Parts: sequence; structure tokens; C-alpha cells
Amino acid sequence: GQAPEGGLVYDDAAAIETGVDGVTAVVVEQNSTETVKAGDVTLEDVEILGTTIGFPSVRDMEIADGRYFNEQENERKSKVAVLGYTVAQELFGDTNPVGQYIKIGNTKVAVIGVFKEKGLVGNTDFDSRIYLPIKLVFQKFTPSMFARFMGDSVRMIYVEVDPDANQDELITQIELLLAKRHDVSLDSADFTVTTQQDIISTQESTTSAFRSLLAWVAGVSLIVGGIGIMNIMLVSVTERTREIGIRQSIGATPEDIRLQFLTEALLLSIVGGLIGVIVGVGGAYIFGSLSDMRTVISLPSILLAFGSSAIVGAFFGYYPANQASKLDPIEALRYE
Repeated sequence: GQAPEGGLVYDDAAAIETGVDGVTAVVVEQNSTETVKAGDVTLEDVEILGTTIGFPSVRDMEIADGRYFNEQENERKSKVAVLGYTVAQELFGDTNPVGQYIKIGNTKVAVIGVFKEKGLVGNTDFDSRIYLPIKLVFQKFTPSMFARFMGDSVRMIYVEVDPDANQDELITQIELLLAKRHDVSLDSADFTVTTQQDIISTQESTTSAFRSLLAWVAGVSLIVGGIGIMNIMLVSVTERTREIGIRQSIGATPEDIRLQFLTEALLLSIVGGLIGVIVGVGGAYIFGSLSDMRTVISLPSILLAFGSSAIVGAFFGYYPANQASKLDPIEALRYE
């Protein structure tokens, strides 16, 4: 059966596991947010995740202390919980949470285990959640008045498949099975099937678009900076015409003059590049410590930034340096 608003229900998971060849494990998830208390500590808006016994293997999570709940505890709606690493720290500090009791909403629950630290995966913080048997979550935290007729509505079903199985065939089988169970056509399906490859492809296309945008912004910045250097050097050549004439009269060749101004332009851009690198690295560290997003500083990017600034200095500094080297020494000495 299916909930009146459509979508997946808990019984769909068992149907997929038994009715589709090549499926090795199925995990169902249903979440809620609750206030959690342990002794004097109260945490608000903690994510509660109701799930099934295959969760640790499918989601690649290890128990650090205690154990995970079993099928019998799920079926009996046992009031047991496994804590994420961060939640365990916040609720109990250095005390071992296993065997202690916590209050989730108005329900008293025994802590039977704690997960090892997993960290952020995408936008999901696995360590700041509390994991409960899914049937307990249906009963206590997401009760539905339609559940007894239609089945408990779930947000997502994770399916682990045999690596040797044909993934496209499996997806088709799952879609046909669910469409039949929900009494819908594939064109008007009340569910979607997404593979990890789809998620990776979406993220890669988003990342590449963002990278292209940053490259264009950086390119425009380099051109604007280069034009700035060229203007400064042209003004400098005009202001120092007499100095150039004196240098030429005591034996400086056009090559010497060109090298002098090119070196100045290079020095300007390299100092600018150095300041930019310091600001960039400092900004990345500050951003990383203040936000949840992890920042990585790679040496090649620093070398690329430094190299780019030197190339810009040389490229845009060549024209003013060349103009300086072409000055007539007699005209230059007369210039005031």
C-alpha cells in the first residue's frame, strides 16, 4: 500500500529486498527533529534518524562502544538508541554513554552504543544524529493517522546491490516493482530512483561550472591588474625621461634600459602576488575554522598564483620598458 500523499512506504523496502535479484541489502530511513535531554544537558533540534539493522554496513559506519540494535529490537519498537560521536560528546562529555538513559521528546530511551567519528559527507553530519529503530520512530516521533491502512511513509530507501549485477536492469526492476505496488505508471511515478553515480555527476557538473566562473573572474582580475601595471610603468617612463637620458649618455644600452623597467614591472607584480597569496591562505584558514565547510590549501595553486602574477608583470611591463629603451638620448636630456 501507499500513503495518501503518495511516495515510498516502509513495506516497499522488504518488497525490493525479496523481489529484485541482485539486491544485497536494503536500508530505510525516516528522520525527525527532537529536543534531547541527558541529566542537566538539553540539546534542541537534534536530528533523530529511524533506520534498520543494515544501516552501519550500507552507510559504512563503525561502532566505537557498545553495539547496534538488532531486528528483534526494531520489530518490538524497543526504546534503544545509538549516538553519533558529536552528540555523545555534547550529552555526556567524557562519561561513557552506554547504559545511560536519555529523554528524546517525552520518550525515555536507553543508549546501547556510540558510533566512531565519521564527519561530514556532502551536507550530512553523521556525528550529530541519534539513531533509533525505525519502527520506534514511526510510533513515537512521526505518527501518521493513515499508517494503519496505508503503511508508514518513508523519505528514502537505500539499496545496496551486487557489484557484478547490471545496474540499469536492477533500476528498471525496482521502478516496475514500485510502480505496480503504488498502482501508478512510470510516467506519473510518485518516487525517483537515483544512483550514487547520478549524485556524483550532478556534483561534478556544479563544481565545474563554479570552477569556470572562478577562472573567468580570476582572468578578468589579472587583465585589470596588468593594465594597471602598464599604466603605472608608462607614467614612470614619462616622469623619468631625464634619468633615462643621463643613463644613456654614460653608456647604458637600450637593452639595459629595457631590462631595468622590465625588472621593476616584475617586482611590482611579484610583490602583489605575494600579498595575494598571504591574504588567500589566511582567508582560507579563517573560513575553514569559522564555517562547516572544509578548506584545503594545495601547493600547486599557490605556485600557479605566484607564476601568473610574474607572467602578467612581464607581459604588461614589456611595452613600457620597450618605449623607454627607444628614447633618443639627446631629446631625453633636453626633457624637463
